[in-house]
Amino acid sequence: MGESVEGLDREVDVVVVGAGAGGFVAALTAAADGLDTVLIEKASVYGGSSSLSGGGAWAPNAPEFRRLGEEDDPEKVVAYLQAIAPGVSLARHERYVAEVPKVMEFLERSPHFENGFFWAKGYSDYHPEKGGSALGRGLWPSPIDKRKLGADEGGLRGGTARIPGAPKGLWLTSVDYHQLIGLRWGGWRGRKMMARLAGRVIKARITGERMAASGQALIGRLVLSLRDAGVPLLLETPMRSLLTDASGRVVGVEAERDGQVVRFMARRGVIVATGGFEHNVAMREEYQPLVGKGWPVGSPDNTGDGIQAGASLGAAVDLMDDAWWMPVMKLPAGVWPLVSERGFPGQFIVNGAGRRFTNESSPYTDFVHDQLAGHETGVSHIPVYMVIDDRAWKRNIIAGHLPGKAIPQAWLESGCIQIGQTFEELAGKLGIPPEALRETADRFNAFARQGKDEDFGRGDSPYDNYYGDPSYPNPNLAEVSQAPFYAFTLLPGDLGTKGGLLTDDEGRVLRPDGSVIPGLYATGNASASVMGNDYAGPGATIGPAMTFGWVAAHHIASSGPEAEPVPAAVTDATA
Repeated sequence: MGESVEGLDREVDVVVVGAGAGGFVAALTAAADGLDTVLIEKASVYGGSSSLSGGGAWAPNAPEFRRLGEEDDPEKVVAYLQAIAPGVSLARHERYVAEVPKVMEFLERSPHFENGFFWAKGYSDYHPEKGGSALGRGLWPSPIDKRKLGADEGGLRGGTARIPGAPKGLWLTSVDYHQLIGLRWGGWRGRKMMARLAGRVIKARITGERMAASGQALIGRLVLSLRDAGVPLLLETPMRSLLTDASGRVVGVEAERDGQVVRFMARRGVIVATGGFEHNVAMREEYQPLVGKGWPVGSPDNTGDGIQAGASLGAAVDLMDDAWWMPVMKLPAGVWPLVSERGFPGQFIVNGAGRRFTNESSPYTDFVHDQLAGHETGVSHIPVYMVIDDRAWKRNIIAGHLPGKAIPQAWLESGCIQIGQTFEELAGKLGIPPEALRETADRFNAFARQGKDEDFGRGDSPYDNYYGDPSYPNPNLAEVSQAPFYAFTLLPGDLGTKGGLLTDDEGRVLRPDGSVIPGLYATGNASASVMGNDYAGPGATIGPAMTFGWVAAHHIASSGPEAEPVPAAVTDATA
């Protein structure tokens, strides 16, 4: 959709900066409210981290749930959010719970979102013990044939293959993957899933279909909806600064396009949806010195542009020391996000002292919080090591490696996997105390035999169980006792940073004294997360990004007469 700009300046009602899920929904909402809108994106592709993700949205009381007879008491959902994120204002939590069903209804009115979402029933909220739903409140985008995108297909940011080297035409949703891992206990769902995958490969070869699932499916549906709405999407148009008038009101964006400066004047407002700062080394070293440059898996274009531009105008920031943490496995080709593998039985994770330090199967952000807290005690937790036995290696899909396949030679050569015939030998290769690793293994195996983790409660939560193996009494516990033993290096990666511009329940950007910077709004990881330091459930990044994009656009549309930019008095805040 990379349309040209006539001349060097353009005047619209709303400028949205950043073409991820939050930016798309903000632009769609503004257009639906009758506002002349433009969406600009710095990269040569659209979708941001949303396109690289699972694409889920945490959306209590969305239409899909109501059709299935599943409804939540909004007050209880708000209480859950307040329990896990007490530092976030009640008004923001109440607004999110009230608006997210409306966002999903709005999307479903687009023909491109007909049957556009599905529920992974049983993928629990991350804290059911604090009021979360054990059945889960996450919705995932239904797959879509990328051929429908036409000329825009080439601009869709690539997703991540769940199984490296998979044949052309093989695609997986999150539910598909969950069923696929059922092969390890001989479940009929796993065998049925294998047949279904084979059918997909054959169909793709016959029909030429190019299916997108997960985050790519969400973004694909959004770009089709945006195209129908007539909103220009301008790629390779990075924001350089925010423009303000003499009163301090944000009245536009100075950007660069085709090597020239372009000013997008905004009569009504600017919505910043530029993502976090996970790929800005200087910002990470300032705000997150423990991890330094880190091991991010989000969009490489997320360098904090919008956060810096807002801060230059005096905006408050919050949660800058936190992230949507995700433990990652170090592999020769990069890092592999570790979600399901930590739920598998037959493994435990130790620090540099050879000791377990948390529930291995806990939500990924919680896991890394514990990892970082442990590192601050002076005991090395960067990296930590996942130890498995041969039975688990041959039974599970680990980092895309299928059971029964030989260890990739590149893994052996890189040292990302270490192998020992005994725990003592393995400890020597890892540089951790041999007697400590032996003691840890013996204690863990005793817990596995009794089906109860007395140290960290692994397997007690429905969340833990989702990726577990129900053929064991405790789906998350099995002995690590069959040699040889393998160890993988795990690092504190992230899906994106959590800190950003502080906003109110309308999505307006605030100053440290709580006053509003007029004309400036933010959503997604450019804003301080409505989830605080925690994570409500799967999709709790994209759900709020879309919701507060929707809220911000509606507020702009209802905020009175158009503001009149005065070009002669315009100043800029450099991003």
